[in-house]
Amino acid sequence: MDKNTIARLTESFNAIVQQFPDEPVEFWYARELMEQLGYTKWQNFVEVVSKAKTACANAGGSVENHFTDVSKMVKIGSGAERPVEDVMLTRYACYLIAQNGDPRKEAIAFAQTYFALQTRKQELIEERLRLQERFQARQKLTESETELSRNIYERGVDERGFGRIRSKGDAALFGGNTTAEMKGKMGMPARRPLADFLPTVTIAAKNLATEITNFNVREHDMQGESAITDEHVQNNTSVRNMLGERGIKPEELPPEEDIKKLERRVKSAEKKLIKGCELPQKRMRSE
Repeated sequence: MDKNTIARLTESFNAIVQQFPDEPVEFWYARELMEQLGYTKWQNFVEVVSKAKTACANAGGSVENHFTDVSKMVKIGSGAERPVEDVMLTRYACYLIAQNGDPRKEAIAFAQTYFALQTRKQELIEERLRLQERFQARQKLTESETELSRNIYERGVDERGFGRIRSKGDAALFGGNTTAEMKGKMGMPARRPLADFLPTVTIAAKNLATEITNFNVREHDMQGESAITDEHVQNNTSVRNMLGERGIKPEELPPEEDIKKLERRVKSAEKKLIKGCELPQKRMRSE
């Protein structure tokens, strides 16, 4: 398949993408996709769609969420209109249709790559958003803990005292489990920060308790390790109680993937995706 064919097919597939008003949800109509894939009879294409639905169900997906039957009005020779059956397809549905189509058709071979690439893009976007949420929560916690360290140092507490205050705060938040015990429970390296393996909701909870401690330490000019420890423990206990009211026990939540590892994987996948979209320069120069 030469570069001109690829460019032509890419343009034709992009041209039939539909989108709901005011929503970033893309979809395709089966009858329009049928033409792009080289099918001329609806009855034959319906069989391919049926196979794709089966593949979706076997993969544990919701067929209704990816294949929606609709009726459209089309013009006939006399200028009148009549309803015809059609199917609204998600990107994943189109990918499955391409996988179950006739591989001898040039457009089918192209579509298998086209929709696979599009599906992976969506996965990267969703993963990137989840990663960004954790990054933002983690950054806020780092900033609030840095401020707490500075506040308590100014009030006669050294670095070891800060470690004790933070660990007792963790014990209050995690139902009696200290920082070290939570690390062991999660099976994470002892020297890594606990927050690097916590889910976003728990990172946010730690940050909220620390922010309240910072506020009250400044507001009431608290002095010494004992007073600040009591304050921090109370704040973590209050946050824990709030989570408990919503059925959340921080110590029972499973650990998330190491945020550093997740960051590396997302960046690597993004680089591969960009690289995979590049045209082969050596071949282009030789043509």
